Amino acid sequence: MSEDAIPEPDRVEGAPHPRETARIFGQDAAERAFLDVYGSGRLHHGWLLTGPHGVGKATLAWRIARFLLATPEPGGGGLFGDAPAAPTTLDIAPDHPVARRLAAGSEGRLFLLRRAWDEDKKKLKTVVTVDEVRKLRSFLSLSSADGGRRVVIVDTADEMNPNAANALLKMLEEPPTGVTFLLVSHQPSGLLPTIRSRCRELRLAPLLPADLAAALAQAGAETPSVDALAALSGGSAGAAVRLINLDGIEAYGAIVALFEGLPRLDRMAAIRLSDSAAGRGGETRFDLLLTLIDLFLARLARAGVAGPPAPEAAPGEGALCARLSPDPAAGRAWADLHQSLGARARHGRAVNLDPAALLLDMILKIDETAGRLAAR
Repeated sequence: MSEDAIPEPDRVEGAPHPRETARIFGQDAAERAFLDVYGSGRLHHGWLLTGPHGVGKATLAWRIARFLLATPEPGGGGLFGDAPAAPTTLDIAPDHPVARRLAAGSEGRLFLLRRAWDEDKKKLKTVVTVDEVRKLRSFLSLSSADGGRRVVIVDTADEMNPNAANALLKMLEEPPTGVTFLLVSHQPSGLLPTIRSRCRELRLAPLLPADLAAALAQAGAETPSVDALAALSGGSAGAAVRLINLDGIEAYGAIVALFEGLPRLDRMAAIRLSDSAAGRGGETRFDLLLTLIDLFLARLARAGVAGPPAPEAAPGEGALCARLSPDPAAGRAWADLHQSLGARARHGRAVNLDPAALLLDMILKIDETAGRLAAR
């Protein structure tokens, strides 16, 4: 397969790659935290960018890389001996040579560590292997052409296998001069404690609806309902793009409509919804429905303690949650079911159970719980 045709593991389908994303929304605090350290003249060599999936961690990593590679080293005086003012933004003009080279993937002072293409199996590897880290070691052994900074982006650090993680740790323990490591992590608790201890953390927050709408507009994605997307995506632009691409708003509406009859379930409607994930090519629909049912149960459980969700992610959701989960005791029952059905779904996937049968079984368990609560 030609290099141009190889899929990129760090690209969300339907959205531009983080290196192509001009702006980041809703993460001003993280940007300011980095700029404050940069302005102090004590730039740390390792940075761990954490937070939920799809909130801009990779985009921020590329913004920092672009900034570091395009901004002259601090120090030295101005025309009259005055030190230059500390930068107040990470913005770099799109026509800057560094910005152009990064967009083209030809910047020699940047190394991107990510999952590689398996030529034998004709698919992306499931983990970052030590072979990729060895390529990084070769990159670091070479001096920068102009003696300036170099940047390493690891996207994501969560995907490194143990050998790769240990190999990267050695580089973090003895970093070459002028090299900045930017590690993207969705679940930093799963990383080696020694990797975490050698990095300074920048934590990114879920996006508010207005910031989510701006991020989606930049990505060229149409937003049918920003409030619903924000609720279902957890403030993640990446998850919102996936929901848009897979008609997730409509699917969640169908789930809410199905459960409006609880505890008198419309079994034919339940079978139709389950069967929509059956057959060849139904894996994506199956994953979507599992995710949305899991989300519905989580919102139902919270309703018992905090009241109906606001805003609604589908018409009638608030009234349905108020009826099915009116008090903390009901909320606990739904929380228990949420946990048990999550385990059931993971087991079903592991042993390749029939998707339609697994979905229908989950829906019947939800109906059973609603009936038990109604009889209290």
